[in-house]
Amino acid sequence: MGETLLDKVWRSHTVRVLPSGETQLFIGLHFTHEVSSPQAFQMLREAGLRVRFPERTFATIDHIVPTASQRRPFGDPLAEEMAVHLVRNCQEFGIPLFDLDSGRQGIVHIIGPELGLTQPGMTIACGDSHTSTHGAVGALAFGIGTSQVRDVLATQCLAMGKPRLRQIRVEGKLSRGVYAKDVILAIIRKLGVKGGVGYAYEYAGSAIEAMTTEERLTICNMSIEGGARVGYVNPDATTFQYLKGRPYAPQGDAFDRAVVWWKGMTTEPGARFDDVVCLEAETIQPMVTWGINPGQSVGVREQIPHPADAPETDRATWEEAMAFMSLESGRPIAGTPIDVAFIGSCTNARLSDLRVAAEVARGRKVAKAVRALVVPGSQAVAKAAEAEGLHKIFLEAGFEWRQAGCSLCLGINEDKLKGREICASSSNRNFKGRQGSPTGRTLLMSPAMVAAAAIAGEVTDVRELIR
Repeated sequence: MGETLLDKVWRSHTVRVLPSGETQLFIGLHFTHEVSSPQAFQMLREAGLRVRFPERTFATIDHIVPTASQRRPFGDPLAEEMAVHLVRNCQEFGIPLFDLDSGRQGIVHIIGPELGLTQPGMTIACGDSHTSTHGAVGALAFGIGTSQVRDVLATQCLAMGKPRLRQIRVEGKLSRGVYAKDVILAIIRKLGVKGGVGYAYEYAGSAIEAMTTEERLTICNMSIEGGARVGYVNPDATTFQYLKGRPYAPQGDAFDRAVVWWKGMTTEPGARFDDVVCLEAETIQPMVTWGINPGQSVGVREQIPHPADAPETDRATWEEAMAFMSLESGRPIAGTPIDVAFIGSCTNARLSDLRVAAEVARGRKVAKAVRALVVPGSQAVAKAAEAEGLHKIFLEAGFEWRQAGCSLCLGINEDKLKGREICASSSNRNFKGRQGSPTGRTLLMSPAMVAAAAIAGEVTDVRELIR
């Protein structure tokens, strides 16, 4: 019987099986940032420990960094304090830092792949739930807590139980105006936000194979929103072409040798899965969330559901969502007015995301009542977008063009919703208070759909604008 990528990567990184039954797993690459690392570094100091392999940890500043102006000191004293601690910790423990003056700063899950640090066959960890993003190139990438950040810094290992494996196949061709974000929202809607608990997700099928690496990054990014421990796509020619020539990827003959090894890590024919789920690409339409978790979504041409139609186990959550969102069951989701439009986050702030949104915005104007932001995911993305003139398209349409950072995705920086504002967002979570206001409301959708909503002033089918 053939092995899966999960089997191969897990086996090759196993140090030993612990008495608890968990695996002591070696972590090949560790990312850190200013939010989840200060306490971990302090724990090292208190224990008299050093970082075991500082060359395997890379740091960036992203969550708290302002995006309107990044001049130091930051206007928010807490943000400035966290930035100071990050710089000090990296200097003290010998960890490379992609700071604001590096030209390589950005959201941790964007810069990892774009710099070529993220590679097939790796185990990767970061103190951030959306670390699953890195699985798009064929890695096993785990989001971890602060105490585990300490463990990785001190030992380069984690104690973990091996998850079961579900293959999710998306077959066929996506319709025009339907993007990777719509695919993952459709998957989570089908399986639920707890459907992946105890599982790793392997994404496969002709629709996934046809995606670019950046689209696969979007898919894997939201694996955690479906409850999965990790999500990955088997590395292929698309992956290898994406990585070739990137700063931290192998170069020359070493790259060719790496490709041979990477190919050997892919799932083999006849490999066994604990579960297989199939979706038809043609049935997926542009998706919009209506509730307070990413599983509460509908197609843009569908109606907001009634809690009575929910599975009994979900009914209370649906009722809570309807009360919080103040949306009316039975009404189309299209036409829902918005106050804010946000294009950004580790889910959808790559160059390809900005390109599709710019095509929608080109020659049009943002609705007068809408505040619209475009926040590139990294300094490299911003530079490339500006070289193509994308920033001019957004500015002429009435969007704000910001500097790299997490921004309005999680609202722990200067970018926040106000009061009951409702935001069309390309980010990954629509939890209560997620975007900085305890009463603010979030509608998740693709960057193209966000651009369409910004222009119309309400949720609208982007396919009507790109005919």
